[in-house]
Amino acid sequence: MTIVVLACGEVPVPANLSALPHHALDTVPGRAAIDPLIADASRFIVAGNDAAFAAVVTRLMRRERLDVEVAYVAPRRTPATRRYGLPIGTRAAALALTGEAHKLPLIRDDAGIALVGQASVSGPHGAELFGEAYVDDTRLFLGEIAGVEIHPTAEMPGLRACVVRNRLMRRRWVAGRAIQMGAHELALVRDGVPHPRIVTRSTFYRHTEALRLVLPTK
Repeated sequence: MTIVVLACGEVPVPANLSALPHHALDTVPGRAAIDPLIADASRFIVAGNDAAFAAVVTRLMRRERLDVEVAYVAPRRTPATRRYGLPIGTRAAALALTGEAHKLPLIRDDAGIALVGQASVSGPHGAELFGEAYVDDTRLFLGEIAGVEIHPTAEMPGLRACVVRNRLMRRRWVAGRAIQMGAHELALVRDGVPHPRIVTRSTFYRHTEALRLVLPTK
């Protein structure tokens, strides 16, 4: 197995990975940085944040190389580590070296960008959102709301979504294969990265191929 370590941004590479070949990349690496490394890798170890993890998965998806395994080494808890029950720091690095990859649902959007931790949708500048959304055949909302939160899940059907309300109110999660949203104006944030434009429609859905993610033994 050929393991390649991607050190993204200012995140330190744990000592137990330092002997492996590694590449220093931007905090959110792009196509020019990731693509040349794909051909020789059978496992990527991504040391960074959720945005870096998502960027690597996005490139594997677009290059049709989801046969490459991915291990995620985050220095602290993130939405993605919580979604998949991943350790952090040196424990994550140890798992990345010896753990087994498992096939999981891969969630993407209609812009061809993978989602690994969390997406948030609201009106521009945090304003109210006026529109509607469906998770598969279930209406999530119709009218004016504060926003929507979307998570990938480690199990089928692949994602869940909820309407963001008052902090004291219990959230009602709806699981499905896809969520479709339409509104006057949608401001979208994927894994901590704001979408550069305001849009009127957005869809997240389960990709046809699985993500091969290194996971702890249950």
